[in-house]
Amino acid sequence: MTRISHIELDDGNLPPPTPEIEQERKVAIYDLLEENSFALPARDDRVVPEGPYHVQLSIRDKRLVFDVATENSEKAAEFHLSLGPFRQVVKDYFQICESYFNAVKSLPTSQIETIDMARRGIHNEGSRVLQERLEGKADIDTDTARRLFTLICVLHFGG
Repeated sequence: MTRISHIELDDGNLPPPTPEIEQERKVAIYDLLEENSFALPARDDRVVPEGPYHVQLSIRDKRLVFDVATENSEKAAEFHLSLGPFRQVVKDYFQICESYFNAVKSLPTSQIETIDMARRGIHNEGSRVLQERLEGKADIDTDTARRLFTLICVLHFGG
């Protein structure tokens, strides 16, 4: 049961997202809950509560917080990640997404595909950074990292 069964974004203190950002969020949450891989490794000889897990993502004190609980609401883990390593890739991702959303409205398919390839490349970089930052805290696969990175971007959008 190494998966996330519920995810929540603590975005109450953020400005409302644009329709495009809201759509990205909905798709990422749906895809994440449909298929993901999320495990908490054993640390310091402590027993790790088994999943599936409920995860709440938030930004507190300029840090990305993963609050992880079991389906029975038992606290499983909490870890805080510096936002510093994510800043540039999130900024690049939003810039390329804006270009993509604008391109869809008026550019030919070949140019849209080129922008989308760049967008996927930046997205992959963000997921790689996330996997590195979670090393030793949570084990996730690439697809899970990609979907979580999208959700981090949503939080970072207002953060």
